[in-house]
Amino acid sequence: MVSETSEKALEDLIEAAFLSAGYVQGSNKDFDADLALDTKQFWAFLEATQSEELDKLRPYADWQARVLNRLNNKIKKDGILTVLKKGLSVESAHLKLLYRLPYNTLNPEVERLFGANIFSVTRQVHFSNATPMDSVDMVLFINGLPIVTMELKQPWKGQNVHHARKQYQDRNHREPLFEFGRCLVHFAVDTHDVSMATKLAGKSTFFLPFNKGDGHGKGNPINPTGHKTAYLWEEVLEKRSLTNIIEHFAKMVEEENKETGKKTKTLFFPRYHQLDVVRQVLNDVKSNGVGQRYLIQHSAGSGKSNSITWLGYQLIETYNADGTANIFDSVIVVTDRRVLDKQLKDNIRAFSEVKNVVAHAYDSAELKKALENGKKLIITTIQKFPWILDGIADLSDRKFAVIIDEAHSSQSGSAADKMNEAISGGGDEEEPEDLQDKILVAMARRKMGNNASFFAFTATPKNTTLERFGRQNAEGKFVPFHLYSMKQAIEEQFILDVLKNYTTYKSYYELQKSIEDNPEFNTKKAQGKLRAYVEAHPDTIKTKAAIMLDHFRDNVVRPKKLKGKARAMVVTRNIESAIRYFLAIREALNAAGSPYKAVVAFTGKKLVDGVEHTEDSLNGFPGNDIAKKFKDDEYRILVVANKFLTGFDEPMLTTMYVDKKLQGVLAVQALSRLNRSNKKLGKEETFILDFHNTVEDIKDAFDPFYTSTALSQPTDVNVLHDLKDHLDDTGIYEWDEVVQFNELFFEGVEADQLSPILDTAAGRFDELEDDEKIDIKIKAKQFVKIYAQVACIIPFENADWEMLHWFLKFLIPEMKVKDKDQDEIDGLMESVDLTTYGLERVKIGHTIGLDDSGSEIVPPNPNPRGGHDDPEKDPLDMIVAAFNERYFNGWDATPEEQRIKLINILNHAMSDPAFQNKVVSNPDEQNRRIASEALFEKAMRNERRREIDLYKKYASDDDFKSGLHEALMRMMEQVLKSGDHRPVG
Repeated sequence: MVSETSEKALEDLIEAAFLSAGYVQGSNKDFDADLALDTKQFWAFLEATQSEELDKLRPYADWQARVLNRLNNKIKKDGILTVLKKGLSVESAHLKLLYRLPYNTLNPEVERLFGANIFSVTRQVHFSNATPMDSVDMVLFINGLPIVTMELKQPWKGQNVHHARKQYQDRNHREPLFEFGRCLVHFAVDTHDVSMATKLAGKSTFFLPFNKGDGHGKGNPINPTGHKTAYLWEEVLEKRSLTNIIEHFAKMVEEENKETGKKTKTLFFPRYHQLDVVRQVLNDVKSNGVGQRYLIQHSAGSGKSNSITWLGYQLIETYNADGTANIFDSVIVVTDRRVLDKQLKDNIRAFSEVKNVVAHAYDSAELKKALENGKKLIITTIQKFPWILDGIADLSDRKFAVIIDEAHSSQSGSAADKMNEAISGGGDEEEPEDLQDKILVAMARRKMGNNASFFAFTATPKNTTLERFGRQNAEGKFVPFHLYSMKQAIEEQFILDVLKNYTTYKSYYELQKSIEDNPEFNTKKAQGKLRAYVEAHPDTIKTKAAIMLDHFRDNVVRPKKLKGKARAMVVTRNIESAIRYFLAIREALNAAGSPYKAVVAFTGKKLVDGVEHTEDSLNGFPGNDIAKKFKDDEYRILVVANKFLTGFDEPMLTTMYVDKKLQGVLAVQALSRLNRSNKKLGKEETFILDFHNTVEDIKDAFDPFYTSTALSQPTDVNVLHDLKDHLDDTGIYEWDEVVQFNELFFEGVEADQLSPILDTAAGRFDELEDDEKIDIKIKAKQFVKIYAQVACIIPFENADWEMLHWFLKFLIPEMKVKDKDQDEIDGLMESVDLTTYGLERVKIGHTIGLDDSGSEIVPPNPNPRGGHDDPEKDPLDMIVAAFNERYFNGWDATPEEQRIKLINILNHAMSDPAFQNKVVSNPDEQNRRIASEALFEKAMRNERRREIDLYKKYASDDDFKSGLHEALMRMMEQVLKSGDHRPVG
């Protein structure tokens, strides 16, 4: 005898599992297809549990028909969830259709009533009177009401989950059993995979994976005791589990389109990882109580909003082991997302029997007031989080759960003072707020007791975040409590792989000295400054903007990506560059008569070429309206520096043009603006054109967060001893001054009483040599940063560290340091001119493959940092030569030969008989440009035999061609401005 491997055998197996777990076996003959109801189980449940209520209806001759009609109409109107949770009122009777799951064992009656619920499983349910032979493989009922349908397939017989999904899509979704809201969920199942849908709509039916994940990717792991998908019938659909989903997860949400007024309903059933993370967290809370930390590493596309709202609501109603009291008095959610704010309120309204339990708190006084008013769920912002922590510390008799929605930051930026501005070629005055660091610092400043547990959600945990919120395993590594990886989100198609169509460009430019002298400069700083000068040059920006617009027109607009609604984002190095890009793009769009516009986003005001600009002045509407306006068909390109690089979800974004150094978490967060799927508009791919980073740079940034992220070891806090020893030895402060400052500061004295102490130390600092100042300030900032990160982690108290931290925190702004090279570096820009600029595509439509093994990141550097002595210096001509060698090596010729080639091509164009009429005398700038480019093409054809390699590159690479045209245009304009219209000699 051989094994039975048919679909029927799979049905037998699953049915047996349900029956052994307390389900009863239903019969197809008891199923009323018009009412979508197992009438036998329905009446059996009501007679056994609520006979007295039925007695109120029995005097009516048609009392059963009245109940059934009322039930049918109510489900059609409000859905199955409503009658399960609220019951059914008929005439003078009120019928409960589901007895709730008991929270504890203190009330035997609640346990008895739950046990009275009838869970049944029926196979091959014939759901249609119109087509009586059609049947669905399996239906699960509670008290006769259909809750779950299942189509089963056996891959060994040549059919799988895709065939099951198609079977659902081919069903008549107007049949009562398949009407929207009649069942909670429809599962397509085989022995490897599970998919689910809450709404059947023919070919438009949208299925979601309902898998555990395997190797941090899609699918399910090997099950040593059975089929891979056995968790569905053995765990998820077990009686208590299914009731818990009905009571605490499943929800019907109605939303209104503000523009059309049309209302739509959506039925939510949790995805597997959402169900799993909430349950794992709650079980751990029940086991370990208050005072724990939880890091939940969930990728974009994981549905964090719902996970957070489900967790927030259920933490409110989580009881201690014996079920006599709530573990937490209140749950605080830290978020900047209005959508999450609304979802929290809606969830509480949908699930909680007690209303008006949600409040907002923006300081410790409001927190105290909310608690006094009995508010259970309190919402605050990242910016107000430190004040909330004050309130938590003051209310030590209360217990709190704090959920931190870190991954979605505010869309604004803040100023930052960077010591290495000169090295990097100019700082970015609009640094993005790092909310992970912000949270850590806020917590570190207030040594938390054991009256709060923290639940941090992020897709990209930094080393300090892992150490603060992660769990240390047996190997000493810090790992997330729960993981839903970027790899799994991509493979399950919840987000798009933004690294699939990645095109990189390399810039080629040549500089020449414009002075006779040959001064020496700090070589490293000079190289950075030179590149920043070239990349920020208005002509350079115009060249790159032209390539961006050509690509957007040819690859996004003309192919009508996203049904003609696709958007693009231009990411620039700083606010000045953003403004210059915006002006160049706007000018080009206007010249081309484009029907769409660009919009620019940045924080504050910026002076460029003597003109002060703001978002409002450039866009013509308030900056707060940018996200909303960008949805209008009129606006298609968004230019940013840092604003909108995090926390901005626009599913119509398909393309990004990057001209900014991206690394680490910022690279992942910025490029992930494109990854939101948009199946309604057919979004299947993204495009990235990167003018600054290499594919290796981007791979290095994404790899740590593609699957699992772990911290290899704890931070070595001994570096704080070393830093304090260094700083104590400098003599800029006496220890009694540090103690005195802290005594006054924590007594809350007026600020002017602190000034003499700080001014004394700052005065000593001012007397030091510049090199020593730099070294001390770097070490002071390192001490403050590391202590802020580890203060809540270290298992011991060090009062000296705490006092020195507060003292240095206020002293550092008074420590004025002048970079001795800065004046020279600033003068460097007056000593060089940009003579040639070109671009070449290095990678075209490249797919950046990521490492799918788990990643480890390292803790902060345990060595004290300091200033660098004796920087390498070179004469200006050597710096320029080295710069040209590094950045102008795209053609197989020397810079002088390249210059001669360009001059020859320009001479051909200017010698053409049409040059005078079509270019020189042409008043229309756009037509003049078109004519010039036609002459350049003609000149290239004339030169092709002599310059065969150059012509091949020109003819085969549109971007090289565009860059060459820009260089020739600039050369031609310089000649024309001189008043000499003859060819160059």
